[in-house]
Parts: sequence; structure tokens; C-alpha cells
Amino acid sequence: MLDSILLKAPVYLLVFVRCFTLILTLPMFSMRSASRVAKVALAGYMAFFIYGSIDFSQYQPYIADDGAFSMIYVLLLVGEALIGIIIGFFISIIFAAFSAAGQFLAFQMGLSAASSYDALSQVENPLMGQFFNLVAMLVFMQTHWFQRLFLGGLVNSFSSMNALSIATSNEKIARFMMSGLTSLFADALIIALPVMGTLFLITVCTGLLTKAAPQMNLLSEGFPIMILVAFTIIALAMPSIIDFFVRSFSKGFEDLENLFTLISGGV
Repeated sequence: MLDSILLKAPVYLLVFVRCFTLILTLPMFSMRSASRVAKVALAGYMAFFIYGSIDFSQYQPYIADDGAFSMIYVLLLVGEALIGIIIGFFISIIFAAFSAAGQFLAFQMGLSAASSYDALSQVENPLMGQFFNLVAMLVFMQTHWFQRLFLGGLVNSFSSMNALSIATSNEKIARFMMSGLTSLFADALIIALPVMGTLFLITVCTGLLTKAAPQMNLLSEGFPIMILVAFTIIALAMPSIIDFFVRSFSKGFEDLENLFTLISGGV
């Protein structure tokens, strides 16, 4: 293993950098609690299994025959790192949609103040945002999207994207990332809208009844009612929510493959 790596060290390092930056930006592996040694080891094993089946003929003019480092090679490493960051950041956008949906629900339920540090998203997140984030991560692992990301998406990215294409396709990549941010808010609203609409109707009814009969003091009782109704709707709609999570992952990976095809010049 070490002998084959040393013989093709420049090529192996290019593959390793892309794998390592992808792992650093993925939602689950980007946690501080994840061991750095484990991240480096996983990236090393991934690069070892991938680099033997990849055609790096486009890089050969920029790699010295003796394998010596140069400024051009350093720029190639930076380009590979950017590709890994782009892929990992787009996966993070998909998960951010679920976290944003939880934040919308927490605000409508009155639980927006109950927030704490979320290890998955690396930010302070309300409890409902953490709940949806955790459910999305479990769905992501259970439906084998993690394996598809590394076995399909990462390997396909080497055959269609390289450090040279970053400079020539920056506008396409920028549009792709902007479309991902747009779909983030759209998906978050689709997930949260049924519960938010129901809670809005409850709030309106409570306000009308309180105006008609102030002695009932329904506003003080509306808070626990809204929480109970919200959790009931979430429990009943959980199969549909999980199905939407799966379709969101499928659409996200399809968009990622379309980006690879667009950059590589395919139809």
C-alpha cells in the first residue's frame, strides 16, 4: 500500500485533498467531537481506493517528472480543496433546510428562546431545529445516501471536475450554489407550512375568543395548546416528512450530478 502511494505521491495527494476537504465540510464529520485522526485516516483510505481508477492525464503537464512540488502544483491542490468544499457545502445546504424548518416551527410554537448549541450544524439552534436535523441525519444514514455520496458522487466528480475546470466554470458553480440557497428556504417552508398554518389559525381563534370573552383569558392557555397541537401534527405527519427528506436528498444529488455533467460538457 505505501509503495504504491509513494510511486504516485503527487496524484495521491491531489485525491487526498479533495476527500479530506469534503469530510471537513460534511454535516456529521465537521463536528469538533469527531476525531481529527479519524478524519485523516478516512480521507487517506478513500483516496487510496479511488486514485487508482482515475485518469489524471490533464494534470500531467503540470506535475514534474521527478514529483517535485511547484507553485503550479500548489494551485492544483487549492483547486482540489475548493471542489471538495463545494460538494460538502452543498450537502450542508440540504441539511440546513431541515434545520431552518425547525426554527420556523420553534418561532411559531413559542420555543424559539429554548435554543442551545447544536453539534451537527455547529451553531446555536432551537430544539425543534436540532430535532429535524437529527432526524435528517438518521434518514441520510439509513437510506444509504452516505454510501452513494462517497461511492457515486465523489468518484464521478473526479471524472468530470478538476482544478482546471474551477477557473473556467466559476459562473456555473455560482449559479448552482445560489439555486441551492433558494431551494433551502423553499424546502424549509414546505416542511413547516402545515404546522405553521394550523398554529396561525389557532392563534387567530384564540384572539377572537379572548376579544369576545376577556374573562376566559385564553391567551395564557394558548401556549400549551399550541405546543400540544404542533407535536401532534408533527407525529402524524412524520412519515410524510421523512419521505420529503428522502426526496430532498434525491433531488440534491441529482442536481449535483447535473452540475458535474454541465461542467464536463455533457448533455
